[in-house]
Amino acid sequence: MMSLSKGSSQEGHAKSRKRAHVLVIEDSRTFSSLLCHRFEKENGLLTTHCASTRDFHAAAKTAEGEFDVAIVDLNLPDSPDGQILDEVVAMGIPAVVFTADFNRHMRERLVERGVADYVIKNNERAVDMVVSAVERILSNRHVRVLVVDDVASARKMLTDMLAVQQFQVFEATTGTEALGMLANHPGIDLVITDYNMPDMDGYQLTRRIRREHGSDRLRIIGISSSSDRLLSASFLKAGANDFVYRPFVVEELQCRIGHNVETLSQMRQLRLAASSDFLTGLHNRRYFFDEGPARVASCLERGESCSMAMLDIDHFKRLNDTYGHEIGDRVLKAVATCLSRLVKDSDYLLARLGGEEFGMLLTGMDGEEASRFCETVRTCVAGLRVAVDESDIAVTASIGVAEVAGQENFSNYLNAADQFLYLAKRYGRNRVYSDNALLNMAAGSL
Repeated sequence: MMSLSKGSSQEGHAKSRKRAHVLVIEDSRTFSSLLCHRFEKENGLLTTHCASTRDFHAAAKTAEGEFDVAIVDLNLPDSPDGQILDEVVAMGIPAVVFTADFNRHMRERLVERGVADYVIKNNERAVDMVVSAVERILSNRHVRVLVVDDVASARKMLTDMLAVQQFQVFEATTGTEALGMLANHPGIDLVITDYNMPDMDGYQLTRRIRREHGSDRLRIIGISSSSDRLLSASFLKAGANDFVYRPFVVEELQCRIGHNVETLSQMRQLRLAASSDFLTGLHNRRYFFDEGPARVASCLERGESCSMAMLDIDHFKRLNDTYGHEIGDRVLKAVATCLSRLVKDSDYLLARLGGEEFGMLLTGMDGEEASRFCETVRTCVAGLRVAVDESDIAVTASIGVAEVAGQENFSNYLNAADQFLYLAKRYGRNRVYSDNALLNMAAGSL
C-alpha cells in the first residue's frame, strides 16, 4: 500500500521555502503509521509511504519533486535482501536504514553502501532515533564544513562521508588555502583539518583560525594518522574542539561531527535568546543596535534606499492604568504579532525597543515607500481588538518615518524617526508622519 500525505504548511515559514519530503519504505503498519504521523504532525514534513518495492517504483515516478531523505526497511516482501536500498542510494537520496536484523557484517555493508545512518528496531527509542536522524540530515544542508588535507584520497574519504550526511562541503589542500576559504566564505561552521601539510601543520592552522574565529561560531576537529598520542592534546590546547586518530570508525567521526554541530546550534539559540524580547518574541533593542548599522552600511554601499520607522502605541500608560498590566501585555503581544506578519518574508529589521515603542529598519525603501508601508502598519494596528471581560478595546499607534540620507551614527537615524513620531502624536495620534508627509503638507498650503 502506498500513500502520499500533504499536511498544511508550517506557519512562519517563507512562502518560497520548499517543505522537505520524506520517503518511508516500511511494510510494518505500526512503524510506518508512527513515523508518518511524527513527520507530518510534529515536523510539518511531506511524507510518502511505500510498503513494497513496487510502491517505491510508482512513487518515484509520480511524486512531486525529489525526496529529501528516505527511511528504508531492508526486509520487504519483494526485497528480502535489501536490494531496494541500492536503488534508493543510486537515486541520490540520503538513506536511514531501519532494520530489525543487525550484525557486524551488515554494518560493514551499510557503511560501504554509503547510508546516512542506521537504526535498529529492537530499541524502545527506535522511532525517536529515526526522527532525530531525519531532523539532523535535513538541518545539515545548512551547515558548511571545510576539509583541509593535502592527500587527495584521504580528503575524498572525508568529503564523501560528509556529502552523504548532506553537509555543504568545501575543500582545501593547504593551510594557506584554508585561511583563504574562511575569509571568502564567512559562513563556514566546521573545519576538519589533517595534521601533516606542506606549508603549515594542522596545529599551526588551528592557532591561526582561532585568532579570527571563536569557538562559539566555528568548531575545529583535528585528524591524523600519527602514532603520537600527545598530538591530540596539542590540537586541543591550540583551540581545536575535538580530535580523531586515523583509521577512524565512521560512526564515531559522524557522532563527533554531529555533537559539534549541535553545540553550535545551541550557542546560536542562546545568542538568539539574549537578543530577543521575552514578552513579544521580537528582537530586542540590543539586537536592533548591533545588527542595524551593518544593514544600513550594506544599503549605502549598494546605493539602495533605506528608512527608519518608530512606532508608539497611543495612550498606552492610560491603558495600563485603566485595565492593568496583564491587558497591557496582551496589547503589546497583539501589536507585535501584527508587525511580524507584515514584515514576514522580508529583510526588514523589527524590534521592540522598550515599553510600547517598536523600531523598523526598512531596507530598500525610500521615505515615500516607507511612509506607504507604515500606513499599512497603522491600519493593521487600528484594526486590532483586545478582549477585556465582555468587551473589546481598540488600539491605535503613531509612527514616525525618516529616510536614511547618508552614513551617520545609527542612533541619529532612530532620533530622526523619533522626531517625526513626536509630530504624529502631537497632531492627533493614529497617523504616520515623515519628511515626505511634511513636504506634501507644505505643498498643499501653497
